[in-house]
Amino acid sequence: MISYLRGVLAAVEEEKVVVDVGGVGYGIYMSGQAMGKLPPIGREVKIHTYLNVKEDAMQLYGFLTRDDLSVFKLLIGVNGIGPKGGLGVLSVLSPDDLRFAVLSNDVKAICAAPGVGKKTAEKLILELRDKLKLEDALDHIAAESAVSEDTSIYGEIQSEAVQALVALGYGSTEALKAVRQVELKESMEVEDVLKLALKHMMI
Repeated sequence: MISYLRGVLAAVEEEKVVVDVGGVGYGIYMSGQAMGKLPPIGREVKIHTYLNVKEDAMQLYGFLTRDDLSVFKLLIGVNGIGPKGGLGVLSVLSPDDLRFAVLSNDVKAICAAPGVGKKTAEKLILELRDKLKLEDALDHIAAESAVSEDTSIYGEIQSEAVQALVALGYGSTEALKAVRQVELKESMEVEDVLKLALKHMMI
């Protein structure tokens, strides 16, 4: 099992990248969202991988974080969603967006993934509801947007802002995206984050 590859990014193709590891080029399928975050060609990269073995092929699927890989493994565990389908979901939804979509029963958000219809989205929600935790998503946005050593305060502010938007009738996934776009500052209160998040939602 190949857990990850560290090497030089040699090429970026339509659906995959090529990473040169000690003179051997590994073709790795990645989501468009992940490929957009890669460094320029010629730079070193570390990609977490999943090896899919079929009768006629061996394919590597790559992810920038272990969290992305973990969520991918959960996705392909759902009957009807193969590796390409799982990658398609992560092309339109980040792991945190997926957590909110699943926990808020947001079928529409999941159906935005290529090849995922309403029945498959409903099945995905049903099977993953007990495996994806809302706390993980809130922990991630707190860590990503921390502006001081006390990250827990900002995490609480963001969580309360998301809950307030949901109470106003917005979808959980939509609310999370809007709150994540707000640049937190030390003097901010929940009301400040809420106002700025609403502005992002109206653009």
